[in-house]
Amino acid sequence: MPLPGRHLTSVLLRREGELFLFDCGEGTQVSLKKLNLRWKKISVIFVSHTHADHITGLPGILMLSSQVERNEPLYIIGPPRIKDYIETSCEVLDMYINYEIVIKEVTEPGIVFAGEDFRVKAFFLKHRKPVLGYSLEEDIRPGTFFPDKAVQAGVPKGPLWSRLQAGESVELAAGSPADGEKRVVQPGEVMGPPRKGRKFSFVTDSLYFPEIAPHVENSDLFICEGMFGEDLSESAFEKRHMTAAQAAQIAKGAGGVKKMGLIHYSPRYTDRELKHLLAEAKRIFPATFLTRDGMTLEIPHED
Repeated sequence: MPLPGRHLTSVLLRREGELFLFDCGEGTQVSLKKLNLRWKKISVIFVSHTHADHITGLPGILMLSSQVERNEPLYIIGPPRIKDYIETSCEVLDMYINYEIVIKEVTEPGIVFAGEDFRVKAFFLKHRKPVLGYSLEEDIRPGTFFPDKAVQAGVPKGPLWSRLQAGESVELAAGSPADGEKRVVQPGEVMGPPRKGRKFSFVTDSLYFPEIAPHVENSDLFICEGMFGEDLSESAFEKRHMTAAQAAQIAKGAGGVKKMGLIHYSPRYTDRELKHLLAEAKRIFPATFLTRDGMTLEIPHED
């Protein structure tokens, strides 16, 4: 339930000027307004499941988007029944929608959305109804370009440098123009090794099970529910949720996770009491922190 200073679950990811929203609980509009973000830049809303605390902010976002100039479609991706919820809300609330809404219901795990240099994968979790986890992963980036090596290789500055940086080989004259001989310069001669892209993963409302770990491995930022302390592990199991320690176990078992932010706390914990959840998680995965409303985080490239 929403509390003063603690709205319901929603995470916004900004990448290259494009916005991706993961869940849209009650109060999401307020948070966007406080952060002064342009919600018309939201390209895709990824919904974990159709429980009210994760989707009650959607109707407001849909209506709000009609009040700004929007030429691009809004994609909404989620589990079965998300289309029913959107279409029924639009009809019952008599929404004025002046842009295209594209709804995709996910029935199989795998890539559910892709851009020019990234992709978003969905995977199924275990809850009282179908629930999806998501990971957004960038493609491998080309290695660092070394201009001095290009000069040594005799490649003139200009378009040929751009082609090498794009991973293409280039041909150069090997001797005099009369000889007609060519030599090839490969990208590896003037560039460093390929570099890893960034990865963001989002998991909430699920029982703990170790098979989650492979989906979130190598995440630069892993956001995961930590709803209960270990003293309430039985309650967590009955309600098909995780404890903070179980979330940490996933991060530890995944390998390569740089940091994990806990989210989706039980309302039984005051802000002061959340430190107990954090302590239990940090004993297993030290790079854990508590997410807070309005918190902003940078996800830098490794190199």
